[in-house]
Amino acid sequence: MTPHLPTVSSRAAAAAAGAGRHHNHHLLDAAAAPPSSPHHRRRRRRRVPGCLRPRAPVRCCAAAAPAPQAAVPAAAARAAAAAVTARVFVVSDLHTDYPENMDWVRRLPAEVGAGTGPGVDALVVAGDVAETRDNFKRTMEVLRARFGAVFYIPGNHDLWLRREGGRYMDSLEKLTALLDACSELGVDTGPRMIGDLGIIPLFSWYHKSFDKEKDVNSVRVPSLEMACKDFHACKWPSDLANDDESIALYFDKLNDKNHDAIEEVKNSSKQILTFSHFVPRQELCPEKRMLYYPYLPKVIGSDFLEKRLRDIHCNRKDGSACHVFGHTHFCWDSVVDDIRYVQAPLAYPRERKRRMNSEGWLPFCVYRDGFNPEIYPALWSDYYNKNKREPENTQLAPWVARHFAKYHKFH
Repeated sequence: MTPHLPTVSSRAAAAAAGAGRHHNHHLLDAAAAPPSSPHHRRRRRRRVPGCLRPRAPVRCCAAAAPAPQAAVPAAAARAAAAAVTARVFVVSDLHTDYPENMDWVRRLPAEVGAGTGPGVDALVVAGDVAETRDNFKRTMEVLRARFGAVFYIPGNHDLWLRREGGRYMDSLEKLTALLDACSELGVDTGPRMIGDLGIIPLFSWYHKSFDKEKDVNSVRVPSLEMACKDFHACKWPSDLANDDESIALYFDKLNDKNHDAIEEVKNSSKQILTFSHFVPRQELCPEKRMLYYPYLPKVIGSDFLEKRLRDIHCNRKDGSACHVFGHTHFCWDSVVDDIRYVQAPLAYPRERKRRMNSEGWLPFCVYRDGFNPEIYPALWSDYYNKNKREPENTQLAPWVARHFAKYHKFH
């Protein structure tokens, strides 16, 4: 999904707008910052336990070199290392059809988690790995070699067919091929325990009725069919359609086959991490007036997904419930109704150049023998952690109004 990303600064936003004069501006591409955020400077991120300071040129929490410290006796160091039984890193939207993104994956250090230490390092990949099966398999092979365990759930780009050369009859056949490839590579697509943590992948797809907030009617915008490539790049059997809930229901029901395994994980784990590609709650996306494409919420999430993950977490308290998602490419970390929601997207190269969160925090270490308690700074979730959502307010944000005045027509 090509999203609407926050910029590092208003000056960068102006530069991006200026660049738009010389090349096509994608319908779903944007660079917006919350109105009251301190976006005139980069924010210093808070140190996250288990994610050490990265060393150049590999910008990845997993690649960390420890900060200088007083000497520790070797026996004490070994005992401390042995006490760590599991770390879990998360990332989404790798999009390794871009050479820069595949290079990022290949630069992940081999020593991160290939099962060589006393514990297990696991990676959760929340969809949109690659558009072609060949790139998908190459990417997962690299990740599998670097982590003791890799979990995956499919995203929309993973099921595109336009570059597959007629290899698959429809997107469901390609889904089967991707899951078969995961099985061959030892990538988990079902529930499993990592230490005391239960990790549960959740299949999902979006539906238009997910969007419950008031539409912005002051501007003309392209239709979903024109703006969203899924409508053309995916192909479905005749009983599944983009304009109703049938695809979302189909993917949600795929989770039923894991019912027994999910129950076993629920009964055995101290904490649970569920993950999906799509968005479970509309509050995890900026309001329509903030977006360059106000119809975006109609193609991002699923009510069935939120219900299912709530049933799994069963009102767990005290920070023991986390859900990781992707798709919109918004960096996000917030707690809503006792569940922590995290999005840690690699996203497209052009997006990383203009957002507050560079690639240096990825993959994000969300668990180190317990969920990391600190909320990671992310521009939009920080904004909504401090400001009330106003879904009835349809007055365009200033940067959106300028965009539409330049590229589109007002009613």
